[in-house]
Amino acid sequence: MIDGVNIIKSYLKNLGTNPGVYRMLDADENVLYVGKAKNLSNRVKSYTNLKGLSHRIAKMVSLIRSMEFVTTHTEVEALLLEANLIRHYKPHYNILLRDDKSFPYILIDTTHNSPRVLKHRGAKKRKGFYFGPFASVGAVNSSLNILQKDFSLRTCTDSVFNSRSRPCLLYQIKRCSAPCVDKISTRDYDALVDEAHDFLSGKSDAIKGRFTIKMEEASREKKYELAAVYRDRLKSLATVQSRQDATQGKIEEADVIAAFQSGGQTCVQVFFYRAGQNWGNKAYFPRHDKDQSVDLVLPAFMSQFYDNKLPPKKIFINHDIEQKSLLQKALCIKAERKVAISKPQRGDTLSLINMVEKNAREALERKVAETSSQQRLLKGVAELFDLEQPPARIEVYDNSHISGTSALGAMIVAGPEGFEKASYRKFNIKSEDLAPGDDFGMMREVMTRRFKRQLSEDPDRSAPTWPDLLLIDGGKGQLSAVLGVLEDLGLTNIPVVSIAKGVDRNAGREDFYQDGKKPFKLPPNDPVLYFLQRLRDESHRFVIGSHRTRRAKKMHKSLLDGLPGVGAMRKKALLLHFGSAKAVSGAAIQDLEKANGISRALATQIYDYFHP
Repeated sequence: MIDGVNIIKSYLKNLGTNPGVYRMLDADENVLYVGKAKNLSNRVKSYTNLKGLSHRIAKMVSLIRSMEFVTTHTEVEALLLEANLIRHYKPHYNILLRDDKSFPYILIDTTHNSPRVLKHRGAKKRKGFYFGPFASVGAVNSSLNILQKDFSLRTCTDSVFNSRSRPCLLYQIKRCSAPCVDKISTRDYDALVDEAHDFLSGKSDAIKGRFTIKMEEASREKKYELAAVYRDRLKSLATVQSRQDATQGKIEEADVIAAFQSGGQTCVQVFFYRAGQNWGNKAYFPRHDKDQSVDLVLPAFMSQFYDNKLPPKKIFINHDIEQKSLLQKALCIKAERKVAISKPQRGDTLSLINMVEKNAREALERKVAETSSQQRLLKGVAELFDLEQPPARIEVYDNSHISGTSALGAMIVAGPEGFEKASYRKFNIKSEDLAPGDDFGMMREVMTRRFKRQLSEDPDRSAPTWPDLLLIDGGKGQLSAVLGVLEDLGLTNIPVVSIAKGVDRNAGREDFYQDGKKPFKLPPNDPVLYFLQRLRDESHRFVIGSHRTRRAKKMHKSLLDGLPGVGAMRKKALLLHFGSAKAVSGAAIQDLEKANGISRALATQIYDYFHP
């Protein structure tokens, strides 16, 4: 503790009073904490007063061995930088937003003369109109379905569009107007695009008015099929509007954020309103210390949440937070327009924020219940396999291949919070001397690569990425292979269990193998058995899905893809001349020269590539 305080004091001598960001590092230069300050000197000095520190912060101070500083012009700039660094380093002593994926959008791509509508996630580099964010891909798919039914916009890629000679099935079922084969004029298609744009922008009332007029006109002219099309579009739009709550139309663009805390855990529920419609919601469970209140957790969550997202014009929250004006200024700078943060006091917005808070409370209750159930199951696993304590990290391994081809190993991870998908790993089997289908050899390679790397990164075995239990899909042979690798690496204290289906291959009759024990089964209705089956099935799902993806990529790969000095045009010339990639690989130098654009030197290079 004294060492940490003295290290902090040594930096104070040359530390100015400017605003900025500070990082605290341990002996291995891992970032312990990232903080921002209006006055760096005063803020850092506060860590030297041990009596004013909580137990958690005091422990952090004892680990500090160095510090790094970045001075900024303003406190707002420091807040933005702090959020960026927290998201990058994920320090142990910061409040962390754990699920920070970008949200999906709907894009009307205007790079083509006949604009296309599609899902989009990531950087907004394409030219077009972006609508979102949506809380989930399901919400995007639902909206795309409406756009296809009501506005008949195309969803195909440009290459498919350019190669069409007749309408596809979507045209037959009235979900595309087939601009690819001129079933609709450019002017009429652009009108549909404009209507879809207005719909996604919240102008559905104006669109309904236009559709009503067109339906009545078609009916008067006895064009009953066309009138029916507009009738169905009106019905669909009415359905969309009826899904919105009482605030529909009153909240054009806002995020409604409510935090609820219980038992030292917090759930932050975010509802997205765009174009006067509810575009979905998502619950977050930020990692923080148990003694940190909602007033601290909520602003920390918001600064990280909007670090890689464009904030809306309005943000409604359910708690008064410190430095609200500072956070508001930072978001205004990021959005390059006004962003207002407020806590509703009355009316529909108060009812809405109360509803969102209720959702946050219920989500946290479900999370606590699931965690409690998970803890009981982990305790059961510890008792079953004679572990000293419930495992905090279980790693499950499986292999997949077809007659030895595209061989792949996979690792999934589970713990007290359930499946930890960010920790999943794939291992492309690289050994060339393995016999096709050698499951034991593949398992040895996976284990060797996994734990050699772990030892090199953490020789002291202090990181939380070391497993408390290895669960292997297989029987006695796989267990022996894994134990052999661990023994060679000096890791004999990691418990290993293999799980194999019985002779009849039925779930519920699994055999468990553990070193020093006879194979045993569990009762068919045992909850721990169901839990272990779920782990095994998740490893199956992950490895088989990864194997299929790899196999699909391999199927689309040509023999000519790796040819040095051969681009797309020459590749096309070779295929036109010889008819197939296999014929190119077997051609003589003289024959290769005859292809368009292939010189003597390049022909020799191609021949040498296939005949090393």
